[in-house]
Amino acid sequence: MKTQAAVLYEAGRPFEIEELEVVAPEGNEVLVRYDYSGLCHSDLHMVKGHLPFRAPMVFGHEAAGEILEVGNKVSRLKPGDHFVASFFPVCGVCRWCVTGNSRLCDMGANGLEGFLPGGKFPFRGAKGEEIGAMMSIGTFSQYATIHENSVIKIDDDLPLDKAALVGCGVPTGWGSAVNEANVRPGDTVVVYGIGGLGINAIQGAVYAGAKNLIAVDPVEFKRDSAKKFGATHTAATAEEAQKIVSEVTNGTGAESAIITINELTSKSVSDATEAIWKGGTVVVVSMGEYGANTVELSGVHLALWSKRIHGALYGGCNPMHDIPKLLGLYKSGHLKLDELITSTYSLEQVNQGYEDLEAGKNLRGIIVHQH
Repeated sequence: MKTQAAVLYEAGRPFEIEELEVVAPEGNEVLVRYDYSGLCHSDLHMVKGHLPFRAPMVFGHEAAGEILEVGNKVSRLKPGDHFVASFFPVCGVCRWCVTGNSRLCDMGANGLEGFLPGGKFPFRGAKGEEIGAMMSIGTFSQYATIHENSVIKIDDDLPLDKAALVGCGVPTGWGSAVNEANVRPGDTVVVYGIGGLGINAIQGAVYAGAKNLIAVDPVEFKRDSAKKFGATHTAATAEEAQKIVSEVTNGTGAESAIITINELTSKSVSDATEAIWKGGTVVVVSMGEYGANTVELSGVHLALWSKRIHGALYGGCNPMHDIPKLLGLYKSGHLKLDELITSTYSLEQVNQGYEDLEAGKNLRGIIVHQH
């Protein structure tokens, strides 16, 4: 099968739209049609060279669509099923899966190399060259062959453009508050960075019962959006946020602070650590340069006040369980998805979509695939 896809040949270059061949599904693989793909900032960390990857690669790791064909070992899925792609596969049997940490599944270790479990690359170029898929799913393509463990079957009545968001941004942000920060009713929470992750951290903290919820972002549009999603206070800088925290907590500090800014810095970690109270938690969600030292704090300060710096992947969610759960909350009116989509783009506009993301124009941009 032929497909149009956004390929990156080297960090620092724009995506190139090319016609590729999709390899046929075998064994536990499925051929899928992607209908919608979210534009997540994590892709940019690879584009900018912050995270290593094997080029050439089809990017994109947040999508929903329909299953077209299944391999001869696939038993739980069939053609016609609607699905959300999980950017971490879930094998169900490794140490991490059986201990309730399937977001750390051993099958996800090859995501930056771009090949499927078993070592096969899912795309071929015009000259037969092997081309990988980001996180083994490559959602900036009309069609792809992926492993069944990267597929979460969903109800047929769910709108696929909204469902696509629950592949990465929603669970990562939501879970950072609900699971990783363990927000409780009455808590004071600070969220630094109100993009596709931060806005969902706001949603999660609201649902968990936060009393004071401070959204920090230099972009006015983002601050205004945070209020619509439940933030009680907004600030343009960490310094402004610190003053608000002091006022609403009588100087004691916030129970938790969640960092979802575009690029992690040592200052952002220091600011968040200063904002929390004794026994408080800083949740680090943001990415940055892999080898950079971005946590530079006094260990004595942490020990004296029992503060905790906590890394978070996928918001502490387990995809097979939490993706359907979040979609259920959407259907019941407890989770906003429609309001997250700021702009839509064609595949050919993928570079423009990321320019808009970096300019602070979008909460979430969506690629609408044409077939």
